[in-house]
Amino acid sequence: MSFFENTRKPVGLGGKIMVAMMNFGHSAMAEWGLRFLQPAPDAMVLDCGCGGGANIKTLLKLCPNGKVHGIDYSAVSVEKARKVNARAIAAGRCTVQQASVAELPFEAEQFDVVTAFETVYFWPELAQNFREVYRVLKPGGIFFICNEANGETTKDDKWTQIIDGMTIYTDTALKEYLEKAGFCQIQSHKNKKGWLCVTAQKR
Repeated sequence: MSFFENTRKPVGLGGKIMVAMMNFGHSAMAEWGLRFLQPAPDAMVLDCGCGGGANIKTLLKLCPNGKVHGIDYSAVSVEKARKVNARAIAAGRCTVQQASVAELPFEAEQFDVVTAFETVYFWPELAQNFREVYRVLKPGGIFFICNEANGETTKDDKWTQIIDGMTIYTDTALKEYLEKAGFCQIQSHKNKKGWLCVTAQKR
């Protein structure tokens, strides 16, 4: 397995290094994307594919009276995210568990916001996975996607060749999948670096 396969599902020592790199390397993109999300101070938030937990930490600051739950299907990611957010977990404001977006371990209509940073590339059945996100969102809730690649540059092809199982979606493709899942009020934002942020609302 190549080192870059750890972007999809971090395992072992290489996975631990990758998770630490992602926490640092994706911070500027996450900061840019979060300008398009204004969660309420008491929002209930779910971060899908939470990686090393850096975005959970940021979301906890954005929602000082709320709670943030994280899921990731990598045990290495879950361990790191729990360490990064240990204080919030101890305070009862955060949980991180190993789980898949294909079958979220939550009851329907639990969350005000569901976030997905740099992760939908690896979701196995996008239409079904988006329906699962839709299920756990409250009516009027927001699904927030933030990607470093928007599928419109030649460098995107390089990554899909290096990393098995990676698909880079354009904003148009994501909009189609989101509409099929029932979402409305879909908005997309791009910048010169090729970063892409998409927000969608549950009816």
